[in-house]
Amino acid sequence: MTDRTDRIEQQSDVATFGVRLVGSAGFTALFREGMALVEETAAYLDGDGRMESRRLGRPESIAYATESMRLTTRLMQVASWLLVQRAVNEGEMSSEQARDEKRKVKLTAVRSSLSPEVFERLPERLRDLVDRASRLQDRVQMLDVQLDERARDEPRPGNPLEGQMEMLRQAFGRR
Repeated sequence: MTDRTDRIEQQSDVATFGVRLVGSAGFTALFREGMALVEETAAYLDGDGRMESRRLGRPESIAYATESMRLTTRLMQVASWLLVQRAVNEGEMSSEQARDEKRKVKLTAVRSSLSPEVFERLPERLRDLVDRASRLQDRVQMLDVQLDERARDEPRPGNPLEGQMEMLRQAFGRR
């Protein structure tokens, strides 16, 4: 086999895995984990986090506010993606509708710009939530890429004669 064929087979395996995962108990566990992290983060930021942030110095207080906004943004992106995928799994939304909705949800990395020294001075619980949300987002982004690859590989409805035309191109050596 050629390197290109090997890569295509690997991509197909990855895409198939992604599609299977989204429809599996593994996705259900990921969904629950994501939603639980959203709830835990909201409770922390509205409760203990507020008290902890009041005890911080000015530079750390600004860093806390910045990181909590990034954390909230990251989790809302992930939660939106998870909810769209669940809607597709439950038949409430078509794959096409999901792709349209996904265009509204940016799963971009919202990485910290804080120096490690400043980040380490933030409350431990906030740092833990940031780390967990980042790992969750990385997993969701990998799954999203796998699903996008699958969507690109799926045949799209088009000219009903396209299959016949492709056979003619191959027969006459044109591509």
